Amino acid sequence: MTTVEDFHADHDDWPWNPPRPGRATFHYLIMITEGELRHDVDHVTWTVAPGQWLWVRPGHVQCWHDPGTARGPFVLFEPDVLRPDIATLLRPVTAHDAPTVLTPEPHDAPWLERTALQLLDEHRALGRRPLATHHALRRSLLEALLLRLAHSPDRDPRTSHAAARSTARRPLYDQFLDAVELHYRELHHVDDYARLFGCSVRTLSRATRTAAGTGARQVIDERRLLEARRLLGHAGWTAHAVTAHLGFPDTADFGRFFRNRVGLTPAAYAARQATPGTDTPR
Repeated sequence: MTTVEDFHADHDDWPWNPPRPGRATFHYLIMITEGELRHDVDHVTWTVAPGQWLWVRPGHVQCWHDPGTARGPFVLFEPDVLRPDIATLLRPVTAHDAPTVLTPEPHDAPWLERTALQLLDEHRALGRRPLATHHALRRSLLEALLLRLAHSPDRDPRTSHAAARSTARRPLYDQFLDAVELHYRELHHVDDYARLFGCSVRTLSRATRTAAGTGARQVIDERRLLEARRLLGHAGWTAHAVTAHLGFPDTADFGRFFRNRVGLTPAAYAARQATPGTDTPR
C-alpha cells in the first residue's frame, strides 16, 4: 500500500523513463484524487481522472507514463490474499476482461476514498497493534473496499462493453469464460467447450450472445489474440514461438489470424510496439 506520488518518488527513473512494459503478476489498484494519470494496459492508453480507479489485473501487460501531478492511494495485492468466499463475490471485477477504469457512483466515491485512506494508514501503522490484528485489519479493509467498488456500477462509457461483459453474466457464460481462460492454448473451437459443459453448441452460443452480445467463437478468438499481442509486444516472442504456444497449425495460419484482426503482420505489430507512443489512446 502506497500512493502514486510516493511510488514515483521512490523510483526515480524506472518504470517511466524510458517507458518499459511489464506483465503484472498481482493486482494494481489506483484511485486518482488529483491530477490525471495515463497508463497503458494491454497496449491501450487509458486516462484516469480524479474520482476514477485504474485496475490492472494479473496477466495484463502494463506500461507506466510519468505520473506528473497525479495523486492518490495505490493498492497492490496478490489474488490469494482474499478469502475464498470474498474472491467468489469479486469474480466479475477480478476477471481479466473486467473494466480497466472504474467510475463509482457519486454516493459511493467518498466512502471508497475514506476506506482507501484507512487502508493506507493501517499499512503505515505497523507496530501500533499486534501483528495478527494488523494483518486482519488490512485484509478486512481491502475486502470492504473491493466489494464496494465491485458493486458500484461503472458509468464510464469507454468501458461500457467490458462492463456489460462483467455485470450481465449468466452461469453458463461464467463457466465458459473460466474454461477459456484455462484452455485457450489447446481448445480453439466452440464445440470443444460445449462438450466440457455437456451442452449443445447452440446453447453455449446463445448464452454467450445473451450475456456479452457476441458469439462464443469470438470470445475464444479474442482471448487468443490478446495473448498473442501480449507475447509479441511485451515478451518479444517470435511469430513461430507464438504459433506453437497458442496451438496454431503453422506460422502462416497464425499470420492470417493475426493480420485479419489487427491489420498488421505479427512482425510489423512487434516492431510497432517496440516504438514508444504507439499505443491506442482511450
